[in-house]
Amino acid sequence: MGCDGGTIPKRHELVKGPKKVEKVDRDAELVAQWNYCTLSQEILRRPIVACELGRLYNKDAVIEFLLDKSAEKALGKAASHIKSIKNVTELKLSDNPAWEGDKGNTKGDKHDDLQRARFICPVVGLEMNGRHRFCFLRCCGCVFSERALKEIKAEVCHTCGAAFQEDDVIVLNGTKEDVDVLKTRMEERRLRAKLEKKTKKPKAAESVSKPDVSEEAPGPSKVKTGKPEEASLDSREKKTNLAPKSTAMNESSSGKAGKTPCGATKRSIADSEESEAYKSLFTTHSSAKRSKEESAHWVTHTSYCF
Repeated sequence: MGCDGGTIPKRHELVKGPKKVEKVDRDAELVAQWNYCTLSQEILRRPIVACELGRLYNKDAVIEFLLDKSAEKALGKAASHIKSIKNVTELKLSDNPAWEGDKGNTKGDKHDDLQRARFICPVVGLEMNGRHRFCFLRCCGCVFSERALKEIKAEVCHTCGAAFQEDDVIVLNGTKEDVDVLKTRMEERRLRAKLEKKTKKPKAAESVSKPDVSEEAPGPSKVKTGKPEEASLDSREKKTNLAPKSTAMNESSSGKAGKTPCGATKRSIADSEESEAYKSLFTTHSSAKRSKEESAHWVTHTSYCF
């Protein structure tokens, strides 16, 4: 049963108390948030993008996540709100000239200064290591410290000059309260975009369904306000114009149905009132006829050979 051999147990060895809450190292948490991709947990490398909640990603990791159709994709809760590449913004970051990276630590015996950061604020010069609050503009992607935006109040970006509003300012790696505010803004923005699409669709359908200006719209017939005599004259002219059309249609239909007799269609040119020069062009004219003596052998004789 234990406790033999003269051992004396202490109270903390026999009685189990409540577990202590494990405290997360603040420095390690900041390094993970500002130096590593939220989705792939790899070191951030350009091009770097940020979502509407202020989280940092590698652009390659976001594209792979969107193209992935497997069941394991559901595990990526950190990027579940990203539905397309339009939901992220590529960041324009300013390099820190004092940051050496792994160049000076070739042997591995050099201390890594966690306070040093790869990027800085282009206005104030603060390092983007998590000790200071940073934000970016959703319209252009430029990154600044929150102190720079407060000290230099302007409605135009400090680097590129693009106009922005308060909704375009997104805090990077903010607190839970900041994330909740950004999430409500994101949902409102997406609802607004859906409503705009719905309003555009009926307008496009109406423009397609509308007839041309030349075509008359269906409805009651328009009554002419002219005199009755003019109306009767117009109706007579219409009838006269329609009469020859109907006769032509009848002739064409009768010609298709069956041929008319030869005597009805043929007419001799000799009986016509044309000139003699015109009649001499045809074989039925007297000048084209020959006597029996002038005619050739019956085998080779034709009326067209002279």
